[in-house]
Amino acid sequence: MAGIDCGTNSVRLLIADLGRDAGAGPEHGRADPPLTDVVRRMEIVRLGEGVDRTRRLAPEAIDRTRRALTGYAAEIAAHGAERVRMCATSASRDADNAAEFVAMVQATLGVTPEVVTGDEEARLTFAGAVGGLAATAAAPYLVVDIGGGSTEFVVGTGTVDRAVSVDIGCVRMTERHLRADPPTPAQIDAARRDITDAVDRALTAVGLAGRSVSAGPTDGTPTLVGLAGSVTTVAGIALGLDAYRPERLHHATVSYQQVAAVTTDLLAMPVAERLRIPVMHPGRADVIAAGAMVLQIIMERAGVPAVVASEHDILDGICLSLR
Repeated sequence: MAGIDCGTNSVRLLIADLGRDAGAGPEHGRADPPLTDVVRRMEIVRLGEGVDRTRRLAPEAIDRTRRALTGYAAEIAAHGAERVRMCATSASRDADNAAEFVAMVQATLGVTPEVVTGDEEARLTFAGAVGGLAATAAAPYLVVDIGGGSTEFVVGTGTVDRAVSVDIGCVRMTERHLRADPPTPAQIDAARRDITDAVDRALTAVGLAGRSVSAGPTDGTPTLVGLAGSVTTVAGIALGLDAYRPERLHHATVSYQQVAAVTTDLLAMPVAERLRIPVMHPGRADVIAAGAMVLQIIMERAGVPAVVASEHDILDGICLSLR
């Protein structure tokens, strides 16, 4: 089976074999991921470029996505995937010309992209993120998926209890606030205020408001599981990796102090300097500082001392939904 996740910044493909015990997770005493990867790919297409300002998907962005999907269609055919599901999130929800995007996907991939509801997005994200967590990562879980256009907050144990999405993705915050290279102090302050306001609203909605990272963990402090490239890139920088190594990053734990230090460094760097960081994807260098800010502020306001980075997310949940 094949799952495709198309977000504001990237489009990703997972072709996987699904065992008969798929769907087992920490609540069933299983620590191993239920999916076996065959192909896992990611392309930065910046589908949502300019959407915050124009409310439309740019023709160039749609064409970049078409080229990526053409390659994915060839992979899917070569591996004989029996079922295919594509989910599209923030950018295609926001765009006035979403019908053009849908028509392109149908012509290129042969399936209709599902613009999933917030509840369905939360369920898929949570299933993918917690399915392979070790028993030492204690519930409840706060799963945060920092995308290009939005960030999803999902709280649960074996299933989703509460979820909310807010418009503070790394692309959106960069376009809205961090326009200088490197950002100015005034731009950083404006971004921090915007992000903090949205994070506080999200944490209130999921029942985790009023915490402080300086106070340390308390009873009921959730395990923070961070998803998507902003989190894994920050983790890779904090760990000093010499290249982007998913096997090292998946379930790596990074402290708040490490995240704060990386965020400060990234905000002070021009894009050219960020590009020299070994773990940095070229398509992420201009927006990574905003993504790091979102992660740091979530940790501050949720009162969590560390984040568990995960390479498994909504994409894995999409494939699990095909069982």
